[in-house]
Amino acid sequence: MTYHLLSFFLRLFSYVPFCLLYIISDGLYFFVYYIFRYRRRIVRKNLTESFPEKSEDDIKKIEKNFYSFFTDNILESLKMFTISRKEMIQRVKFMNVEEVNALMRSGKSVSLFLGHYSNWEWMSSIPLHIDKNVIGAQIYHKLSNKNMDRLMLYIRERMGAVCVEMRKTARYVNELATENKVCIIGFIADQSPRKKDSRHFLHFLNHNTPVLTGTEKITKHYDFGAFFLDVKRVKRGYYEARFVKVHDNPKSLPDFELTAIYYQMLEKCIRTQPELYLWSHNRFRNAEKL
Repeated sequence: MTYHLLSFFLRLFSYVPFCLLYIISDGLYFFVYYIFRYRRRIVRKNLTESFPEKSEDDIKKIEKNFYSFFTDNILESLKMFTISRKEMIQRVKFMNVEEVNALMRSGKSVSLFLGHYSNWEWMSSIPLHIDKNVIGAQIYHKLSNKNMDRLMLYIRERMGAVCVEMRKTARYVNELATENKVCIIGFIADQSPRKKDSRHFLHFLNHNTPVLTGTEKITKHYDFGAFFLDVKRVKRGYYEARFVKVHDNPKSLPDFELTAIYYQMLEKCIRTQPELYLWSHNRFRNAEKL
C-alpha cells in the first residue's frame, strides 16, 4: 500500500511542467538552505578544504549554487517517472557515442566511469543512444527503505537500463562475459569506502582520499574498454555528456593507474562547474587534508 501511494503522488508530481518545476525548486532551495540548513556544516567543510585557494565569498557563492542545483536535481530526477524518451533525448545530448558504439560492435564491452556529478540519474538514458543488441547496465547501491528502492529502480530502468546491485556486480559481469554478451556498464566510481576497506589513497580535491578500485579490477580482468562521461550543465534541465576514452589499453596500466586517471578527469570536471558535485555527501570522512 505504501509503495502504491508513494508511486501515485510522485508520478502525479512528475507531470508538473519544467517551467513550474523550477519555480518550486527555487522555493525548496530557500527552505533547504536557509531554514533546514541541510548539511550546511559538511558542505562548507568540503568546499573550504577542497578549494583552499578560494576566498570566503567564492566558497559561499559555490555553496549557494550547489544547493540551488541540489534541489533542481531532486525534482529533475522525479520527472523520470513520466518524461518521454523523445524529450529525454532533447535534454541530454551525448557526444562521441559513435566511438563507443564502434568499439562495442567489434565485440568489446565498456566500463563507463561516472561520478556524483551533475544529474547522474538522467545518464541512465544512455541505452537510447547505443545499439539495441548491447546491454546497458548501471551499478547501484541498494536503499534501506524497500519502497524507495523499488521506486528508484523503476525510474532508473525506464529508459532501458538494467540496474545491478553493487554486491552482485562481479557475478553479473562474469555471467555476461561467459555468455559473450556485449555490454556497457556505468559505475559511479567515486563512492567512499568504509574505513576498514580504505586500502588505496589518491590525491583528489586537496585530500589524500581513500578510493574504491573495483571498477578498475573488473575493467582490466575482462579487458573492457574504459570511458569517462564528461558532463556539463548547459542550462536548467539541459546537459551535454561526452564519452572520453580513459586509456587505449587499460590492461597495460600498472595497478591503480586507471583509477588515478579517472579521478584526475573527475576533478577537472568539478573544478569547471563545482556547484554540480555532491558536496553534501561526507566524501572525505576518512581522508586527510593536504
